[in-house]
Amino acid sequence: MTDIVCQIVAGELGAEVVLQNDDVVAFLDHRPVFKGHVLVAPVRHADTLLDLPTELMVPVLSAAQRVARALGKALGAEGTFVAVNNVVSQSVPHLHVHVVPRTKGDGLRGFFWPRTKYADGEMAAYGRLIRDALG
Repeated sequence: MTDIVCQIVAGELGAEVVLQNDDVVAFLDHRPVFKGHVLVAPVRHADTLLDLPTELMVPVLSAAQRVARALGKALGAEGTFVAVNNVVSQSVPHLHVHVVPRTKGDGLRGFFWPRTKYADGEMAAYGRLIRDALG
């Protein structure tokens, strides 16, 4: 069975994509820590960071940096939490970088990641804001 990132890249599964090119796809997490939480993944399948080909390191990390910058512009985030899980706590067997918008006093403590949900139509609105900020 193909993982969900590969399904999104193939157009077999819908997602709120905010950035896509030949190397990287970035889309909103459907169960965000905070609204605007983006997952950045290589288009080419790699299970974990340890499997990522060297030539994709810069494109993936550069995309995560662009998304982190855009979250400030799009959502007024004061900063971001950027993380990669490798095997343990990795819910999808495809490398992905979490870029989570942060504000002071947002309640995120340590590695306890409470999840939230988008209201109807809200995911598309967040996606539009982030895509616009990415230019």
